[in-house]
Amino acid sequence: MPRFSVIVPAYKVQAYLHECLESVLSQSYPDLELIAVDDCSPDACGAIIDEFAARDPRVRPVHLARNQGLGPARNAGMAEATGDYLVFLDGDDTLTPDALHEIADRLKETGEPDVLVYDYARTFWTGETIRNQAAAQLTEAGPAPFRLADRPGLLRLLMVAWNKAYRREFVEEEGFAFPAGYYEDTPWTYPVLMTAESVATLDRVCVHYRQRRRGAILGTVSPRHFDIFEQYDRVFAYVDQNPELARWRPLLFRRMVDHLVVVFARRDRLPRRSRAAFLRKARAHYRRYRSPGVPVPPRNRLRHGLVRLGLHRTWRALQLASALLRRTRKLTARLLKGLRGGALRLHYRVQRCLPLRADRAAFAAHGVRGPGDSPGALERAFRTHAPHIRTAWIADPDPDPDADADAEQQDTAPSGPRRLRPGTAAYWTALARSKYLIHNDGFDRRLVKRPGQVLVQTQQGTPLAHMGLDLSERPAVAEGMDVDELLDDVDRWDYVVSANRHSTLTWERVHPGCYTTLEYGSPRNDVFQQATSADVARIRERLGIPDGSVVILYAPAHRDYRRTQRTALDLHRVLRRLGPRFAVLARADPRHGGPLTPTAGRVIDVTGHPGVEELCLASDALVTDYSSIMFDYANLDRPIVIHTDDWEAYEASRGTYFDLRSFPPGAVARGEDELIDIFASGHWRGSRSTQLRSAFRERFCPHDDGRAAERVVRRVVLGETCRPPVVPLGKRHPVPSPAASLTHSPLVTVPQPTGRRTVTESL
Repeated sequence: MPRFSVIVPAYKVQAYLHECLESVLSQSYPDLELIAVDDCSPDACGAIIDEFAARDPRVRPVHLARNQGLGPARNAGMAEATGDYLVFLDGDDTLTPDALHEIADRLKETGEPDVLVYDYARTFWTGETIRNQAAAQLTEAGPAPFRLADRPGLLRLLMVAWNKAYRREFVEEEGFAFPAGYYEDTPWTYPVLMTAESVATLDRVCVHYRQRRRGAILGTVSPRHFDIFEQYDRVFAYVDQNPELARWRPLLFRRMVDHLVVVFARRDRLPRRSRAAFLRKARAHYRRYRSPGVPVPPRNRLRHGLVRLGLHRTWRALQLASALLRRTRKLTARLLKGLRGGALRLHYRVQRCLPLRADRAAFAAHGVRGPGDSPGALERAFRTHAPHIRTAWIADPDPDPDADADAEQQDTAPSGPRRLRPGTAAYWTALARSKYLIHNDGFDRRLVKRPGQVLVQTQQGTPLAHMGLDLSERPAVAEGMDVDELLDDVDRWDYVVSANRHSTLTWERVHPGCYTTLEYGSPRNDVFQQATSADVARIRERLGIPDGSVVILYAPAHRDYRRTQRTALDLHRVLRRLGPRFAVLARADPRHGGPLTPTAGRVIDVTGHPGVEELCLASDALVTDYSSIMFDYANLDRPIVIHTDDWEAYEASRGTYFDLRSFPPGAVARGEDELIDIFASGHWRGSRSTQLRSAFRERFCPHDDGRAAERVVRRVVLGETCRPPVVPLGKRHPVPSPAASLTHSPLVTVPQPTGRRTVTESL
């Protein structure tokens, strides 16, 4: 008897069925049977299923003699199931890697519940992936298992069958089955959840729900959308047959009305001539099943009223009026935007006619909302070594209201910088009249540099991947880079801050100009020499890191050759193999567009954390691939492991200035299993890794002694030509990691399959 029976009905999904079936059979949890049901599909679905059955005995093909629909096809699969739990998956969707393993662990942890609800993410044909917006309902906090009455918020989730695992004996005892027709999930999901004696949740994306551009059943105009009324008739009939479920009628009624409104409002579902008939039938169902008791949100009251009255013409008139109102608002907003832009341009011209303020400096950094990166370090150095200069920080407001409030409170403190929002009058005043402008990326292209203004470019770390003019040879990566605009920006620079000789030679070649290079070290790395053990403990406590944990900071680089970004490592699997002592801080590149991975267990997503320097201080080791964070992290003299599973693709698409595999800052892993071996065996902090890191530091960290920002301020602002001497590497004492006191013996033991290259060979 297998643990899982995965039931996959297939009809006209030949283009996606291979990926779907492969996602099941490649699961790390192999105790399953795959029941693939060919619903008499006219395409190659049946042949594809037979091919998979011939190569894997876990696949059990079922061929129906005639097309019966999604519901009956699932029933046919259930009739053949022998597993402990039933898992449904549509033929164009996929399971995420290790999904069944996570589901099995959660089932065991929660005592074999009747139903386990897990999360999904929508994957669009453009390559975009968006997690379920109601994922907060799946929190694993609190007692488990539970009944639906304990957490009725689960009914806010999408009512589908494929985001749950069902105990087969429970389904058979209750006699649950899918009906025919559209919206077959509705009379299945509601009764199952209301009847289950034990329910649990898994806060993890286990299914990728494909959003097809064309061809999806529910996205097809058809009179069969009227099936929704019969499906809700079945739901309320089930409630009537089970009086103990009567308490759910008000909530079911509201959910029904909301569902009917969605079907009616979508233009891709109902034929035009049948819309009035649909609304009349919706009115009849409203009156038949009306159950007061659940308040309707104000924003939905109008729609509920129109359904209750069946006012099709009124609905249509309101839609037209709403469309006209939206268009009017857009035109008005466009007009106001044009007037505001003209006023700001005039304001900027007037400000440029006024004298420069020698006691003003404005700072900004790409991808940083608060004072951070090298411009942030320089801003603090300005206040320390040139206190007569008033500083301002240019940044957009944080989308998180709480974070933005904290930032404003910090920025408005007497000793902090004034905060300016781009595009405001104060912003243009600062650009026009501040003597010093500091940035780590391109300055505003509308900036007109005035005589006497000093522009300092700090760059964004030491370059590994090609930058500047070198990208002109790689148009796919340059993302429409305008070379003339780039050179115009370079011509405005007075100083470029460089961390090392490699950076100096690179910047002067890819950004040719008449600026002065200040090879003084990287200001953003000063904190690594200035922080204390108390600072590290405070940061770890704020991040919620358990005491005694060995923390790995995982910070991968952006992949220009990929249309969509994805995590190269399964962090949950890595931690399962390494054991409970390890934890991971996961940080995505700013261009990733969101969290790198959901926070769960010992994996903490810190993409939104304002300062990467604090994350470096809080960690015991760094795992990265091609990110420039490795050059900064080397200043801490803590272990670094390089994960280069796609080096050839990255080098071919982006280009690099040296072969990282030949001159790494530590151990190199070419795959996930090799990475696990490096940590499990202790080689991540062994003598060989220490030697590699020392050579790497000598080449790329010669000036990072904690006084780089001070040297820049003394030269640029105070005009001092004799800069403070650089502290040699051997005499620097960066704050030790919390795990530095641990012995160098392996923390865990992981069996190594035969035939795999050993860690010693990979090093």
